Amino acid sequence: MKNLTGRAHLFPASVKTAAGTKWGFINDRGQFVLPPQYENAGEFQKNGLAIVQSAGRSGLIDQTGHFVVKPQYSSISPFSEERAVVLENGQGFKVIDETGNVLTDKAYSFISSYKEQRAVFQESIEDKILYGYLDLSGKVAIPAQYQSANDFTGGKALVKFKDPLYALISLIGEQQQTFPYEQMGGLSEGLISFKKTYQDKAGYVNESGEIVIPPQFTFALPFQDGRAVVNISEDYSNQYGLIDKTGSFVIQPKYNDINLLGGNRIAAGIAIVQDKPYLGSVFAISDTVTGQFLTDFVYDSVNDFQGDYSSVTKGLKTFFINKSGKPATGFPILSGIGMLSLEGNLIKAFVDQRLSYYDRYGRIVWKQNTIIPLSQKFQIREEKYRPNKDYLVYYPQIEGMKDLSAQEKVNQVLKNESQVKPIPENVQLDYSYTGDFSVTLFQKSLLVLELNGYHYPFGAAHGMPSKINISIDLNTGKIYQLKDLFKSGTDYVKVLSEIIEKKIQEQPDFYFFPDAYKGIQPYQPFYVTKDALAIYFLPYEIAAFAAGFPTFEIPFGEIMKIVDTAGDFWRSFH
Repeated sequence: MKNLTGRAHLFPASVKTAAGTKWGFINDRGQFVLPPQYENAGEFQKNGLAIVQSAGRSGLIDQTGHFVVKPQYSSISPFSEERAVVLENGQGFKVIDETGNVLTDKAYSFISSYKEQRAVFQESIEDKILYGYLDLSGKVAIPAQYQSANDFTGGKALVKFKDPLYALISLIGEQQQTFPYEQMGGLSEGLISFKKTYQDKAGYVNESGEIVIPPQFTFALPFQDGRAVVNISEDYSNQYGLIDKTGSFVIQPKYNDINLLGGNRIAAGIAIVQDKPYLGSVFAISDTVTGQFLTDFVYDSVNDFQGDYSSVTKGLKTFFINKSGKPATGFPILSGIGMLSLEGNLIKAFVDQRLSYYDRYGRIVWKQNTIIPLSQKFQIREEKYRPNKDYLVYYPQIEGMKDLSAQEKVNQVLKNESQVKPIPENVQLDYSYTGDFSVTLFQKSLLVLELNGYHYPFGAAHGMPSKINISIDLNTGKIYQLKDLFKSGTDYVKVLSEIIEKKIQEQPDFYFFPDAYKGIQPYQPFYVTKDALAIYFLPYEIAAFAAGFPTFEIPFGEIMKIVDTAGDFWRSFH
């Protein structure tokens, strides 16, 4: 499919509603051309197609909103070389073309994006995970036989047969050169990083296997525009530097971070706290050709250059810099932390976890609404708390309740449960925290809100998500507990525990820990939908972290004998 010409540039934009966040597409004047109707929406790609989600499934639309591929996949990757990789629920990955035709004969456990008419695929053969390559028709060009496989570049790709044996292969799988090493990086600009054994230092060889830069680094990345980032540190501290193709240092190895930005620029970082390098860096801009530093260490984050401009953050501000590393004139400086990009006639701003668009003069063209209407009487006002560059919370405040005293009490609970608390402004935290909310249910006078958060200790393998559901009667201000749903004197804990135990037994292949489930607690986390009670558990409580929040939906029809249908809770939404 070729580019659609003569059609206005469209931009994804979202609207918060009582039924969740809905996505559509606006023009460069901020007017919706395709109304907000999708659960998520990506940019229109060069082929005129955009990935959207509906009913939990991904599909493809053209710029008229017509579905070229109906929502049927768990995910769809962006197109590369007129091909996209789709994940089919319960099956695996397949390849489609721009009309949605499935090209692969079967599903695979992994398929990469295409590069030089080849895509890496993964297959399990005799209990071994092996890799091969597909061609543009979705057929196997090179059978799965490698322990690892890299993308092709210049008609060659580096693959691993075993320890210690790598090889460069052609597009049809012919071996062109072998390498007797245990670890190698991908081919880049004619050079490949290598370690003879996993414990040895890293150096670089050329395509003929000749050592061009002797082993001397603890860490060595691929070359880009004649430069490569390396590390010489022997301990937890970092000593990143930048080398040329002779191995000479253009930037001396003494920095906590170095990021290649494109356009002959890097961001070099020094540790914010010297003896705690994992807390992050503050960055300066340097020229990769001369090694000359163009700025002091003033930026908290720096993104790749997009033409002559890069998006940076400094404190609680986000803005563009030019190639000299100085703030770019003629562009807005936005409050908050995030990233800017030039999209058609507009500036796309994803700042403080919210998307907005500006014209080139910094005038707002479109931003997501902060008032969520529930009914003619009630609405939710979104408030933001950003006391520190590493702490951000969006929390809900209800408006329209008749009893203002009750409304104030409810809003204080929502504020507290959202983790709005005193946080020092100019102190480097040893963690980051983000919080947000969504509407789970609004029916009659019952509002069920989900408050979610993510706490990430810097340097940890992963953070810890949190989730709290709060059920509020907007007529009275009462916040219901699980026991309020059931008749007085009934052993709802026992009944629900037995139902959930049976559901766990029906899922033997899930991530449940053996013997971890001991039943629910009287104040077990829960929420209600129109037709069911949902009981959930926290990460690691009864299952592995990968299971998230194990949730069990129990249709009301199964428990109506113990539900207090004359009680305030039930009557608030039925």
